[in-house]
Amino acid sequence: MSERVKYILDEEKIPKYWYNIESDLKEHTPEALDPETLKPAEISKLEMIFAKGCVEQEISRERYIEIPEPVREAYRLWRPSPLYRAVHLEKALDTPAKIYFKYEGVSPSGSHKTNSAIAQVFENKRCGIKKVATETGAGQWGTALAQACKMFGLESRVYMVRCSYEQKPYRRAMIELFGGTVIASPSTMTKAGLAILEKDPYCRGSLGIAISEAVEDVIRYNEDTRYCLGSVLNHVLLHQSIIGQEAMAQMEMAGDYPDIVIGACGGGSNFAGIAFPFLGEMLRGGRKVDLLGAEPAACPTLTAGKYAYDYGDVAKMTPLMKMYTLGSSFIPPAVHAGGLRYHGMAPQISNVMRQGLMRARTVEQLDVFKSAITFARSEGIIPAPESSHAIAAAIDEALECKKRGEKKTILFNLSGHGHVDMSAYIEYFAGNLANYDYSKEEVAMALSCLPIKD
Repeated sequence: MSERVKYILDEEKIPKYWYNIESDLKEHTPEALDPETLKPAEISKLEMIFAKGCVEQEISRERYIEIPEPVREAYRLWRPSPLYRAVHLEKALDTPAKIYFKYEGVSPSGSHKTNSAIAQVFENKRCGIKKVATETGAGQWGTALAQACKMFGLESRVYMVRCSYEQKPYRRAMIELFGGTVIASPSTMTKAGLAILEKDPYCRGSLGIAISEAVEDVIRYNEDTRYCLGSVLNHVLLHQSIIGQEAMAQMEMAGDYPDIVIGACGGGSNFAGIAFPFLGEMLRGGRKVDLLGAEPAACPTLTAGKYAYDYGDVAKMTPLMKMYTLGSSFIPPAVHAGGLRYHGMAPQISNVMRQGLMRARTVEQLDVFKSAITFARSEGIIPAPESSHAIAAAIDEALECKKRGEKKTILFNLSGHGHVDMSAYIEYFAGNLANYDYSKEEVAMALSCLPIKD
Protein backbone atom coordinates (compact mmCIF):
# COMPACT_ATOMS: atom_id res chain seq x y z
CA MET A 1 0.00 0.00 0.00
CA SER A 2 1.25 3.50 -0.84
CA GLU A 3 2.47 5.87 1.87
CA ARG A 4 -0.22 8.19 3.20
CA VAL A 5 0.55 11.73 2.06
CA LYS A 6 -2.17 13.93 3.55
CA TYR A 7 -3.45 14.38 7.10
CA ILE A 8 -6.63 16.44 7.51
CA LEU A 9 -8.41 17.40 10.71
CA ASP A 10 -12.16 18.01 10.93
CA GLU A 11 -13.34 21.61 11.30
CA GLU A 12 -14.36 20.90 14.87
CA LYS A 13 -10.68 20.29 15.63
CA ILE A 14 -9.76 23.92 14.98
CA PRO A 15 -8.02 24.94 18.23
CA LYS A 16 -10.22 26.86 20.66
CA TYR A 17 -7.25 28.62 22.24
CA TRP A 18 -4.11 30.34 21.02
CA TYR A 19 -0.91 29.22 22.75
CA ASN A 20 1.34 31.81 24.41
CA ILE A 21 5.02 30.78 24.60
CA GLU A 22 5.64 33.42 27.26
CA SER A 23 3.98 31.21 29.85
CA ASP A 24 6.66 28.52 29.52
CA LEU A 25 9.84 30.59 29.14
CA LYS A 26 12.06 30.61 32.24
CA GLU A 27 13.33 34.05 31.25
CA HIS A 28 10.49 36.26 30.08
CA THR A 29 10.83 38.42 26.99
CA PRO A 30 11.83 41.98 27.95
CA GLU A 31 9.01 44.52 27.79
CA ALA A 32 8.72 47.15 25.08
CA LEU A 33 9.98 50.56 26.20
CA ASP A 34 8.69 54.07 25.66
CA PRO A 35 11.43 55.72 23.55
CA GLU A 36 11.01 59.01 25.43
CA THR A 37 11.17 57.73 29.01
CA LEU A 38 12.99 54.39 28.44
CA LYS A 39 10.45 52.88 30.85
CA PRO A 40 7.94 50.13 29.99
CA ALA A 41 5.47 51.47 27.43
CA GLU A 42 2.20 52.57 29.00
CA ILE A 43 -0.89 50.64 27.97
CA SER A 44 -2.72 53.88 27.22
CA LYS A 45 -0.06 54.84 24.67
CA LEU A 46 -0.13 51.40 23.05
CA GLU A 47 -3.90 51.64 22.73
CA MET A 48 -3.49 54.83 20.71
CA ILE A 49 -1.83 52.67 18.03
CA PHE A 50 -3.31 49.17 18.46
CA ALA A 51 -6.76 47.79 19.26
CA LYS A 52 -7.37 47.33 22.99
CA GLY A 53 -7.81 43.55 22.67
CA CYS A 54 -4.52 43.22 20.80
CA VAL A 55 -2.70 45.18 23.53
CA GLU A 56 -4.15 42.86 26.19
CA GLN A 57 -2.87 39.85 24.22
CA GLU A 58 0.50 41.54 23.71
CA ILE A 59 1.27 41.80 27.41
CA SER A 60 -0.38 38.56 28.55
CA ARG A 61 1.57 35.69 30.11
CA GLU A 62 -1.41 33.33 30.21
CA ARG A 63 -0.64 30.00 28.55
CA TYR A 64 -3.88 29.79 26.61
CA ILE A 65 -6.02 32.64 25.32
CA GLU A 66 -9.48 31.83 24.03
CA ILE A 67 -10.11 32.38 20.33
CA PRO A 68 -13.33 34.44 19.92
CA GLU A 69 -16.05 32.44 18.20
CA PRO A 70 -16.41 34.90 15.25
CA VAL A 71 -12.69 34.39 14.57
CA ARG A 72 -12.99 30.59 14.75
CA GLU A 73 -15.99 30.82 12.42
CA ALA A 74 -13.91 32.79 9.92
CA TYR A 75 -11.09 30.27 10.28
CA ARG A 76 -13.48 27.57 9.03
CA LEU A 77 -13.04 28.93 5.49
CA TRP A 78 -9.66 27.19 5.29
CA ARG A 79 -8.71 25.70 8.65
CA PRO A 80 -7.55 23.22 9.70
CA SER A 81 -4.91 23.43 6.99
CA PRO A 82 -3.48 20.12 5.70
CA LEU A 83 -0.29 18.42 6.78
CA TYR A 84 1.53 16.60 3.97
CA ARG A 85 4.15 13.87 3.95
CA ALA A 86 6.53 14.92 1.15
CA VAL A 87 7.08 11.38 -0.11
CA HIS A 88 7.95 12.49 -3.65
CA LEU A 89 10.55 14.96 -2.37
CA GLU A 90 12.01 12.24 -0.14
CA LYS A 91 12.40 9.99 -3.19
CA ALA A 92 13.91 12.79 -5.28
CA LEU A 93 16.50 13.40 -2.56
CA ASP A 94 17.01 9.67 -1.91
CA THR A 95 17.05 10.42 1.80
CA PRO A 96 16.23 8.14 4.74
CA ALA A 97 14.64 11.17 6.44
CA LYS A 98 10.88 11.63 6.58
CA ILE A 99 9.76 15.10 5.49
CA TYR A 100 6.42 16.67 6.43
CA PHE A 101 5.11 20.14 5.68
CA LYS A 102 2.20 22.16 7.03
CA TYR A 103 0.58 23.96 4.09
CA GLU A 104 -0.77 27.43 4.84
CA GLY A 105 -1.20 28.38 1.18
CA VAL A 106 -4.81 27.15 1.30
CA SER A 107 -5.98 30.34 3.03
CA PRO A 108 -7.94 32.97 1.04
CA SER A 109 -4.87 35.21 0.85
CA GLY A 110 -2.58 32.29 0.01
CA SER A 111 -0.49 32.45 3.18
CA HIS A 112 -0.40 32.06 6.96
CA LYS A 113 -0.92 35.82 7.37
CA THR A 114 -4.70 35.47 7.38
CA ASN A 115 -4.54 33.74 10.78
CA SER A 116 -3.57 37.01 12.46
CA ALA A 117 -5.34 39.40 10.08
CA ILE A 118 -8.74 37.94 10.98
CA ALA A 119 -7.95 38.15 14.71
CA GLN A 120 -6.61 41.72 14.61
CA VAL A 121 -9.41 43.12 12.46
CA PHE A 122 -11.98 41.46 14.73
CA GLU A 123 -10.46 43.20 17.78
CA ASN A 124 -10.54 46.54 15.94
CA LYS A 125 -14.16 45.97 14.97
CA ARG A 126 -15.01 45.07 18.56
CA CYS A 127 -13.71 48.40 19.90
CA GLY A 128 -15.41 50.53 17.25
CA ILE A 129 -12.50 51.27 14.90
CA LYS A 130 -13.51 52.07 11.31
CA LYS A 131 -10.16 51.95 9.47
CA VAL A 132 -6.81 50.22 9.80
CA ALA A 133 -3.43 51.04 8.31
CA THR A 134 -0.55 48.65 7.78
CA GLU A 135 2.62 47.86 5.88
CA THR A 136 3.34 44.91 3.62
CA GLY A 137 6.52 43.49 2.13
CA ALA A 138 5.77 40.84 -0.49
CA GLY A 139 2.07 41.62 -0.25
CA GLN A 140 0.87 38.54 1.60
CA TRP A 141 0.07 40.47 4.78
CA GLY A 142 -1.54 43.34 2.87
CA THR A 143 -3.75 40.87 1.01
CA ALA A 144 -4.71 39.09 4.23
CA LEU A 145 -5.57 42.32 6.03
CA ALA A 146 -7.59 43.71 3.15
CA GLN A 147 -9.58 40.50 2.96
CA ALA A 148 -10.17 40.46 6.73
CA CYS A 149 -11.31 44.09 6.62
CA LYS A 150 -13.79 43.25 3.87
CA MET A 151 -15.18 40.42 6.03
CA PHE A 152 -15.72 42.68 9.06
CA GLY A 153 -16.64 45.92 7.26
CA LEU A 154 -13.52 48.04 7.90
CA GLU A 155 -11.43 50.11 5.50
CA SER A 156 -7.75 49.32 4.93
CA ARG A 157 -4.75 51.36 3.75
CA VAL A 158 -1.66 49.36 2.88
CA TYR A 159 1.83 50.85 2.52
CA MET A 160 3.62 48.38 0.24
CA VAL A 161 7.42 48.32 0.07
CA ARG A 162 8.25 49.90 -3.27
CA CYS A 163 10.47 47.13 -4.66
CA SER A 164 7.67 44.61 -4.02
CA TYR A 165 5.08 47.08 -5.35
CA GLU A 166 7.02 46.98 -8.61
CA GLN A 167 8.00 43.29 -8.55
CA LYS A 168 4.59 41.88 -7.56
CA PRO A 169 1.75 43.66 -9.41
CA TYR A 170 -0.63 40.75 -8.89
CA ARG A 171 -0.31 41.00 -5.11
CA ARG A 172 -1.12 44.67 -5.46
CA ALA A 173 -4.18 43.76 -7.51
CA MET A 174 -5.30 41.22 -4.89
CA ILE A 175 -5.21 43.87 -2.16
CA GLU A 176 -7.27 46.21 -4.33
CA LEU A 177 -9.67 43.37 -5.23
CA PHE A 178 -10.47 43.03 -1.51
CA GLY A 179 -11.07 46.78 -1.29
CA GLY A 180 -7.76 47.91 0.14
CA THR A 181 -5.94 51.09 -0.86
CA VAL A 182 -2.32 50.37 -1.84
CA ILE A 183 0.41 53.01 -1.54
CA ALA A 184 4.00 52.46 -2.70
CA SER A 185 6.43 53.11 0.17
CA PRO A 186 8.31 55.37 0.61
CA SER A 187 5.52 57.72 -0.47
CA THR A 188 4.89 61.45 -0.57
CA MET A 189 1.86 61.06 1.72
CA THR A 190 3.78 61.06 5.01
CA LYS A 191 6.60 63.01 6.60
CA ALA A 192 8.51 59.76 7.06
CA GLY A 193 8.23 58.91 3.37
CA LEU A 194 9.16 62.42 2.24
CA ALA A 195 12.25 62.42 4.46
CA ILE A 196 13.47 59.18 2.90
CA LEU A 197 12.79 60.35 -0.66
CA GLU A 198 14.62 63.61 0.00
CA LYS A 199 17.75 61.59 0.81
CA ASP A 200 17.22 59.01 -1.92
CA PRO A 201 14.57 59.72 -4.60
CA TYR A 202 15.01 56.17 -5.96
CA CYS A 203 14.76 54.35 -2.62
CA ARG A 204 13.36 50.81 -3.07
CA GLY A 205 11.89 50.87 0.41
CA SER A 206 11.90 48.46 3.35
CA LEU A 207 9.45 47.12 5.90
CA GLY A 208 10.94 49.51 8.46
CA ILE A 209 10.05 52.49 6.23
CA ALA A 210 6.56 51.18 5.44
CA ILE A 211 5.88 50.66 9.16
CA SER A 212 6.85 54.29 9.81
CA GLU A 213 4.38 55.49 7.20
CA ALA A 214 1.55 53.31 8.49
CA VAL A 215 2.10 54.36 12.12
CA GLU A 216 2.21 58.02 11.10
CA ASP A 217 -1.04 57.46 9.23
CA VAL A 218 -2.63 56.12 12.42
CA ILE A 219 -1.35 59.00 14.55
CA ARG A 220 -2.78 61.47 12.02
CA TYR A 221 -6.24 59.83 11.98
CA ASN A 222 -6.23 58.53 15.53
CA GLU A 223 -9.92 58.87 16.32
CA ASP A 224 -11.09 56.15 13.96
CA THR A 225 -7.90 54.40 12.75
CA ARG A 226 -5.56 51.86 14.29
CA TYR A 227 -2.44 50.03 13.15
CA CYS A 228 -2.15 46.30 12.41
CA LEU A 229 1.25 44.61 12.14
CA GLY A 230 1.80 41.37 10.22
CA SER A 231 4.64 39.96 12.28
CA VAL A 232 7.15 40.69 15.09
CA LEU A 233 4.80 41.50 17.99
CA ASN A 234 3.78 39.00 20.68
CA HIS A 235 0.08 39.02 19.80
CA VAL A 236 0.82 38.25 16.14
CA LEU A 237 2.98 35.26 17.09
CA LEU A 238 0.21 34.20 19.47
CA HIS A 239 -2.35 34.11 16.65
CA GLN A 240 -0.05 32.02 14.47
CA SER A 241 0.27 29.32 17.16
CA ILE A 242 -2.78 27.72 15.61
CA ILE A 243 -0.43 26.32 12.93
CA GLY A 244 1.78 24.36 15.30
CA GLN A 245 -1.14 23.20 17.44
CA GLU A 246 -2.84 21.67 14.42
CA ALA A 247 0.48 20.21 13.24
CA MET A 248 0.96 18.46 16.58
CA ALA A 249 -2.44 16.78 16.26
CA GLN A 250 -1.71 15.81 12.65
CA MET A 251 1.71 14.39 13.48
CA GLU A 252 -0.05 12.26 16.08
CA MET A 253 -2.40 11.04 13.31
CA ALA A 254 0.72 10.09 11.34
CA GLY A 255 2.13 8.23 14.33
CA ASP A 256 5.23 10.41 14.15
CA TYR A 257 6.95 13.33 15.87
CA PRO A 258 9.47 15.77 14.39
CA ASP A 259 13.12 15.75 15.31
CA ILE A 260 13.59 19.04 13.46
CA VAL A 261 11.03 21.86 13.00
CA ILE A 262 11.88 24.51 10.41
CA GLY A 263 10.40 27.88 9.47
CA ALA A 264 11.48 30.85 7.41
CA CYS A 265 12.42 33.89 9.49
CA GLY A 266 11.75 37.51 8.56
CA GLY A 267 9.80 39.19 11.33
CA GLY A 268 9.05 35.86 12.98
CA SER A 269 5.35 34.99 12.74
CA ASN A 270 5.82 32.11 10.32
CA PHE A 271 8.56 30.44 12.35
CA ALA A 272 6.83 31.00 15.69
CA GLY A 273 3.55 29.66 14.37
CA ILE A 274 4.99 26.24 13.57
CA ALA A 275 7.72 26.06 16.24
CA PHE A 276 6.40 27.56 19.48
CA PRO A 277 3.78 24.89 20.31
CA PHE A 278 6.50 22.21 19.94
CA LEU A 279 8.91 24.32 22.00
CA GLY A 280 6.31 24.75 24.72
CA GLU A 281 5.79 20.98 24.86
CA MET A 282 9.55 20.50 25.20
CA LEU A 283 9.83 23.13 27.95
CA ARG A 284 7.08 21.35 29.87
CA GLY A 285 9.08 18.12 29.86
CA GLY A 286 8.11 16.70 26.47
CA ARG A 287 10.29 15.40 23.67
CA LYS A 288 13.32 17.39 22.61
CA VAL A 289 13.03 19.08 19.24
CA ASP A 290 15.62 20.91 17.13
CA LEU A 291 14.19 24.29 16.04
CA LEU A 292 15.74 25.87 12.95
CA GLY A 293 15.04 29.34 11.56
CA ALA A 294 16.03 30.03 7.94
CA GLU A 295 16.65 33.65 7.00
CA PRO A 296 17.89 35.41 3.84
CA ALA A 297 21.65 35.87 3.55
CA ALA A 298 20.90 39.43 2.42
CA CYS A 299 19.18 40.23 5.74
CA PRO A 300 20.75 37.95 8.40
CA THR A 301 19.09 39.30 11.52
CA LEU A 302 19.48 36.27 13.80
CA THR A 303 22.91 35.24 12.54
CA ALA A 304 24.58 38.66 12.24
CA GLY A 305 22.40 41.04 14.26
CA LYS A 306 22.96 42.46 17.72
CA TYR A 307 20.66 41.68 20.65
CA ALA A 308 19.63 45.14 21.78
CA TYR A 309 16.74 47.53 22.19
CA ASP A 310 15.87 49.13 18.87
CA TYR A 311 13.05 50.82 17.02
CA GLY A 312 10.75 48.73 14.87
CA ASP A 313 10.75 51.34 12.13
CA VAL A 314 13.02 53.77 10.31
CA ALA A 315 11.37 57.00 11.50
CA LYS A 316 11.71 55.92 15.15
CA MET A 317 8.01 56.17 15.93
CA THR A 318 7.47 52.74 17.49
CA PRO A 319 8.20 51.55 21.03
CA LEU A 320 11.68 50.11 21.60
CA MET A 321 11.88 46.32 21.42
CA LYS A 322 14.63 44.02 22.69
CA MET A 323 15.54 41.96 19.65
CA TYR A 324 18.25 40.82 17.30
CA THR A 325 18.61 43.78 14.98
CA LEU A 326 20.70 45.02 12.09
CA GLY A 327 19.74 48.60 12.99
CA SER A 328 16.43 50.29 12.22
CA SER A 329 17.92 52.43 9.45
CA PHE A 330 19.36 49.45 7.57
CA ILE A 331 17.66 48.88 4.20
CA PRO A 332 18.22 45.28 3.01
CA PRO A 333 19.00 44.47 -0.64
CA ALA A 334 15.91 44.04 -2.83
CA VAL A 335 15.69 40.24 -2.85
CA HIS A 336 12.44 38.71 -4.10
CA ALA A 337 11.55 37.40 -0.63
CA GLY A 338 10.12 40.80 0.26
CA GLY A 339 8.36 39.49 3.36
CA LEU A 340 11.71 38.65 4.97
CA ARG A 341 13.39 42.03 4.40
CA TYR A 342 13.09 43.32 7.96
CA HIS A 343 15.93 44.67 10.10
CA GLY A 344 14.78 43.08 13.36
CA MET A 345 13.50 39.76 14.69
CA ALA A 346 10.44 39.25 16.87
CA PRO A 347 11.34 39.87 20.55
CA GLN A 348 10.03 36.46 21.61
CA ILE A 349 12.03 34.63 18.94
CA SER A 350 15.07 36.76 19.81
CA ASN A 351 14.64 35.75 23.43
CA VAL A 352 14.32 32.07 22.49
CA MET A 353 17.47 32.35 20.34
CA ARG A 354 19.36 34.11 23.13
CA GLN A 355 18.46 31.30 25.54
CA GLY A 356 19.86 28.70 23.13
CA LEU A 357 16.48 27.07 22.46
CA MET A 358 16.79 27.32 18.67
CA ARG A 359 19.37 27.80 15.95
CA ALA A 360 19.42 29.82 12.75
CA ARG A 361 21.08 29.74 9.35
CA THR A 362 21.08 31.84 6.19
CA VAL A 363 20.06 30.92 2.65
CA GLU A 364 21.26 32.63 -0.53
CA GLN A 365 18.64 33.82 -3.03
CA LEU A 366 19.71 31.45 -5.84
CA ASP A 367 19.59 28.48 -3.45
CA VAL A 368 16.09 29.56 -2.43
CA PHE A 369 14.81 29.34 -6.00
CA LYS A 370 16.73 26.15 -6.77
CA SER A 371 15.11 24.47 -3.76
CA ALA A 372 11.68 25.89 -4.62
CA ILE A 373 11.87 24.36 -8.10
CA THR A 374 13.01 20.98 -6.72
CA PHE A 375 10.04 21.05 -4.34
CA ALA A 376 7.52 22.17 -6.97
CA ARG A 377 8.62 19.50 -9.44
CA SER A 378 8.39 16.83 -6.72
CA GLU A 379 5.27 17.85 -4.78
CA GLY A 380 3.33 19.86 -7.39
CA ILE A 381 2.98 22.99 -5.22
CA ILE A 382 4.60 26.28 -6.28
CA PRO A 383 5.96 27.90 -3.09
CA ALA A 384 6.43 31.58 -2.28
CA PRO A 385 10.05 32.78 -2.17
CA GLU A 386 9.73 33.47 1.57
CA SER A 387 8.50 29.95 2.31
CA SER A 388 11.21 28.50 0.10
CA HIS A 389 13.86 29.47 2.65
CA ALA A 390 12.35 26.78 4.88
CA ILE A 391 12.30 24.35 1.96
CA ALA A 392 16.00 24.98 1.28
CA ALA A 393 16.84 24.34 4.94
CA ALA A 394 14.68 21.19 5.02
CA ILE A 395 16.36 19.82 1.88
CA ASP A 396 19.80 20.46 3.36
CA GLU A 397 18.83 18.70 6.60
CA ALA A 398 17.44 15.74 4.63
CA LEU A 399 20.64 15.48 2.58
CA GLU A 400 22.66 15.60 5.79
CA CYS A 401 20.57 12.66 7.04
CA LYS A 402 21.44 10.83 3.81
CA LYS A 403 25.13 11.54 4.33
CA ARG A 404 25.02 10.27 7.91
CA GLY A 405 22.49 7.48 7.39
CA GLU A 406 20.09 9.02 9.93
CA LYS A 407 16.32 8.49 9.82
CA LYS A 408 15.19 11.79 11.27
CA THR A 409 11.73 13.31 10.91
CA ILE A 410 11.68 16.83 9.51
CA LEU A 411 8.70 19.20 9.66
CA PHE A 412 8.62 22.60 7.98
CA ASN A 413 6.02 25.30 7.49
CA LEU A 414 5.10 25.97 3.88
CA SER A 415 3.71 29.37 4.78
CA GLY A 416 2.32 30.36 1.38
CA HIS A 417 2.00 29.59 -2.31
CA GLY A 418 3.89 31.42 -5.06
CA HIS A 419 1.13 31.77 -7.64
CA VAL A 420 1.51 35.54 -7.72
CA ASP A 421 5.30 35.40 -7.52
CA MET A 422 5.76 33.99 -11.01
CA SER A 423 7.63 37.09 -12.17
CA ALA A 424 10.39 36.09 -9.74
CA TYR A 425 10.53 32.60 -11.24
CA ILE A 426 10.65 34.13 -14.73
CA GLU A 427 13.61 36.24 -13.65
CA TYR A 428 15.32 33.17 -12.20
CA PHE A 429 14.89 31.10 -15.36
CA ALA A 430 16.18 34.03 -17.42
CA GLY A 431 19.33 34.14 -15.29
CA ASN A 432 18.56 37.64 -14.04
CA LEU A 433 18.66 36.89 -10.31
CA ALA A 434 21.78 36.96 -8.19
CA ASN A 435 22.90 36.44 -4.62
CA TYR A 436 23.25 39.59 -2.56
CA ASP A 437 25.72 40.41 0.15
CA TYR A 438 24.41 42.77 2.79
CA SER A 439 26.62 45.77 3.50
CA LYS A 440 28.50 45.23 6.75
CA GLU A 441 29.40 48.91 6.69
CA GLU A 442 25.74 49.94 6.50
CA VAL A 443 24.84 47.57 9.33
CA ALA A 444 27.68 48.92 11.48
CA MET A 445 26.47 52.45 10.82
CA ALA A 446 22.87 51.53 11.64
CA LEU A 447 23.92 49.77 14.86
CA SER A 448 25.96 52.77 15.91
CA CYS A 449 22.66 54.65 16.24
CA LEU A 450 20.98 52.25 18.65
CA PRO A 451 18.85 54.21 21.14
CA ILE A 452 20.35 52.51 24.22
CA LYS A 453 24.11 52.12 24.31
CA ASP A 454 25.83 49.18 26.03
